[in-house]
This record gives sequence, structure tokens and C-alpha cells, in this order.
Amino acid sequence: MIPKKLRAIGLALLMGTAAAAAVGAYSPADAAVRSVVGKPLKEAQADAAAGNYSAAMAHVREAENAGGLTAEEQKIIGQMKQYIEVKSGGAVAPTTSVGAQAKFDADYRAGRYRAVIDDVDLLRKFGILNSTNLQIVAQAYYKMGSYAECARFAKSNGGGAGMLELLLSCATRSGDDEAAHSALEQLVASTGKAEYWIRLLRIAERAKGLSDHQTLDIYRIKLLTGSITTADEYETLATLAIQFGFDSEAQNVMQKGMAAKVLTGDRDQRLLNRAKSDLATGLANLPRTVQAANSAKNGDALVKLGEDYCGMGRYADAVAAIQAGIKKGVSDPDNAQIRLGQALYGAGQKDGAVRAFAKATTPNGQMTAHLWSLYVRGH
Repeated sequence: MIPKKLRAIGLALLMGTAAAAAVGAYSPADAAVRSVVGKPLKEAQADAAAGNYSAAMAHVREAENAGGLTAEEQKIIGQMKQYIEVKSGGAVAPTTSVGAQAKFDADYRAGRYRAVIDDVDLLRKFGILNSTNLQIVAQAYYKMGSYAECARFAKSNGGGAGMLELLLSCATRSGDDEAAHSALEQLVASTGKAEYWIRLLRIAERAKGLSDHQTLDIYRIKLLTGSITTADEYETLATLAIQFGFDSEAQNVMQKGMAAKVLTGDRDQRLLNRAKSDLATGLANLPRTVQAANSAKNGDALVKLGEDYCGMGRYADAVAAIQAGIKKGVSDPDNAQIRLGQALYGAGQKDGAVRAFAKATTPNGQMTAHLWSLYVRGH
């Protein structure tokens, strides 16, 4: 992906035009600028307008050599020098930061991408190697098709969304999966945009050995981040929720899909009706479910009860149930910590949620917990 928002290059040219106007406003008779200075400057302006930049600079040097220059004369000479450097687009060796920027901009506009990269030392010399210029250098690598070099440069000089987009694109094209994944996570963390979440969650879905429960979590995060766009995705999430006995969550998912006018068919209505029916039965049996979970030898049923409470929006009850389950001992510690983090986040305890997610230890458990943590940190 090529960043769409590069800064407009033309500010230096505008400054140069202003400098020319300032010079043109003076005449040799003007008390502030002596004829010995004003005359060669006017000749320099005429030569620059005609594209004869070497002659123009020779006239500027003539003005500089007049001797006894006043502050005003020095100012006008400096403005003329900037004007010539900017107008020449690098044909005249830059002696000012404005001229250096003009050469850099002209090289990029002309497609001289290797020169753009070489201009880094020039920009650094004049103290104008800023984040915008660094991004344009990375863009030059991209335009040249030097994707590995682009990725290395962007990785070393990144920070903003534009540079991260370049890093993501160049790393992907050069096969640097680690750098691409890191850039994608940083874009998710810094922007929260669904387009980046979609790509990140697609990668997560391809993880080997992913359990149905972990898939359910990925789809939950899809829903939370606005990354669900199709009927199939809504239906998959609702079906998984029903499969695990989280009927309140399934009902909410189906209702959101219908409100978004993504779910419209008879099949979707049947799925919603099933979620409603199962929920009614589950709520009627809830006291017995709670009693059985409290009486169980380990805490698995309490953790599941807490997860169900999350789907009902009963987060305080969820936290209490899951913590009680963990205290009893559970067969899947990673799942228990992820459920606790989910419940704590719902209860408004973000820091506690992040700490709970950090306790996952298995590869896929850590991946799932990390996705939750990314979401929680950004919301």
C-alpha cells in the first residue's frame, strides 16, 4: 500500500517566489539597497527567470563582494540566493536549507528516486531530515521496487502511520513476515481502524492448531472492532456461541447483524429463534447451573459460567465466578485467564484485564490473549 497522504511539495517554491518579489521591490535608488548591490541582484533575477542559473549565481556573488553590506542588503542577497536555488530545482548546488529542500522535492517530482535517497546526507547537513522527508525517502525505495531496503529504512526511521503503512507494504512484498506483522500490530494500536484489524485477525485465523474456543474469541474481536461485514461471519460467531452454550451472546450477535441489515434471510431468523429459545431455557435453569458449578470439584464450570455472564453483560458476576473457578483449579489455565481478562475489561478494570491476558502461556493462548490485550489497550 502506498501512503496517500504525503505532504504537498511546493512550499519552498512559494518561499522562493516571495523572495523574488521582495528583491523586485527594491531599486538601485532605494536607500536601503545600494546600486552596487541592487543592480547585480536584478540581473541575477532576470538570469534565473530565463533559466541561466550559473549566471544568476555569479551576479549574486558580485553583490556579495560589494563590501560593507548592510543587514538589509544581506537579507535581500540571501532571499535571491534562495530563489535561484529553489527555481533551479537542484541545478545549483544548495547553500541553504530552503535550497536543499527544493532539490529534494525536485528530485522526487522528477522520479529521480536514487537521488532522493542520496539527498539524505544533504538534508541532514541542513538539519531538515524530518519525519516527512524520511517518509519520502522510504517512498523512493518503494517506487524503485527496492522493497527489502524500504522495509529496513522504514523500520529504522518509523513512527507515524504513513511510515508504518510503507513498512507493512514493503515487508510484505519482501517476505519479511515478522516486520509486516509488527507494523500491522502498530497500525492497529495507533489507529484502531477496521481495515488493519481485518488483516490482523485473518492472520490469527490461519494459526495452526486453533481451537474452536479461540476461533470464537477471534470472531468476538471482529465484532468489537467493526471487522465483521458478511452474513457468514455473523452466523459463524452466533453458531459458535450457541455451540458453547452462550445463548445470550448469540442472540445479541444475531440482532446486531439484523440491525445492520446484513442478516435478512429465513435461515438467520431460525438461528435467532433458536438462540432465544435456548436462552429462555438457560435462564430458567440458571440457579441449578450456578449451584452445580459451585459444587463441582474443579473450577471449569465456574469459568464457563463467568463467560456466559459476560455475554449477558453481568460483568461483576463474571469476575467473581471466574476468580472462584481459578482458585479451585482449572484444566485450561490460559482459557481461564482470557475469560478473566474479558470479564475485568467489561467491568471497567482495563489494567487488571491486561495483566490477566499476560498470564497466558501456550502459543495460541498467548496469541488470543494478545489480540484481546491490543483491543483493550485501545478502548
